Amino acid sequence: MSWNKPIHMVDLHKQYLHIKEEIDEAILRVVASTRYIGGPEVAAFEAEFASYLGVNHVISCANGTDALQLALMALGLQPGDEVIVPAFSFIATAEVVGLLDLKPVMIDVDHISFNITPEAIRSALTPKTKAVIPVHLFGQCCDMAGIMEIANEYDLYVIEDNAQSTGAVFTYDTGLQKAGTIGHIGCTSFFPSKNLGCFGDGGAIYTNDNEIASRLRMIANHGQNKQYYHEILGVNSRLDAIQAALLRVKLRHLDDYCQARRGAAKKYTQSLAGTEALNTPEEVAWSTHVYHQFTLQTLGLDRDKLRAHLREKGIPSMIYYPVPLYRQNAFKKYWPDPSVILPVTEELCKTVLSLPMHTELEEGLIEYIAGAVKDYCLNR
Repeated sequence: MSWNKPIHMVDLHKQYLHIKEEIDEAILRVVASTRYIGGPEVAAFEAEFASYLGVNHVISCANGTDALQLALMALGLQPGDEVIVPAFSFIATAEVVGLLDLKPVMIDVDHISFNITPEAIRSALTPKTKAVIPVHLFGQCCDMAGIMEIANEYDLYVIEDNAQSTGAVFTYDTGLQKAGTIGHIGCTSFFPSKNLGCFGDGGAIYTNDNEIASRLRMIANHGQNKQYYHEILGVNSRLDAIQAALLRVKLRHLDDYCQARRGAAKKYTQSLAGTEALNTPEEVAWSTHVYHQFTLQTLGLDRDKLRAHLREKGIPSMIYYPVPLYRQNAFKKYWPDPSVILPVTEELCKTVLSLPMHTELEEGLIEYIAGAVKDYCLNR
């Protein structure tokens, strides 16, 4: 089987073409209004996103990293306070902790979900632990019931890093709740490749706590509630009106986008079934999976040679993530003994491989990609 069209990790152009009229109208509406910063589009998006999530407050900001930093700033933590984070994640999760002179305590993750577990959190607790940042990695939730039980027991703040799982749903015994809305604060990114992505940078923070929401808005706006009257030191972090208008359009399609990703993942899994030396993603019982990434685990084969084989077939792939956070030079002072390792994180960094995943994947393209993966596994 061959494929004669370009293959993308994320095909944003085709997605745009499907909603072109809505997107173009939204952009022109903002241009005509000349309200490029703040204004009705930003307010409307925040209200509509809050309604979708089922939360009281959404505060938009410039990007997902800012969202995490603002969340920590709003909690009044003190220098040296410890914040538990996963060692297997994008750097932003731990980076903002260090930037605020807090201590990132990096813990191992589960080998099936790639997420941190209540058991690992409990083993990392010290008297200095003040917060936990669970990352809902690749599209499904951490065990938030267990995490919130620990947080309530030890009076810890929980900031959910939901940049990769917007649209996922957590299942309690008593009902359903959207990912990112269970802890004290949820954070997300609207980077273009995300499930809900804009046409540049953007982010948001959400909470049901009125006091935290008020403080977040103030911090994001130079520490002011009233113009030119600054109560605290803040930052300048805002979502542009054009991005808000685009997100209003794409929010209306988000559930369909998530369903398309789930359908693509199901087809990948069926096509790769029975392939030795590969583990396809597994879904946890307590969460839906919205497949921001479709990430394989390669077992006993040369991952670099597999990637090279795929490149020869015109198929891109990515490694999320090749280095444990504690091995990054930026975090040396938090991990002084390099002989200490976290085994699951180490193994994942050596074995994970993400295949193209987006809303526009055709069944034939999935079969072509899966066939190329299987061909390497059978003939290596």
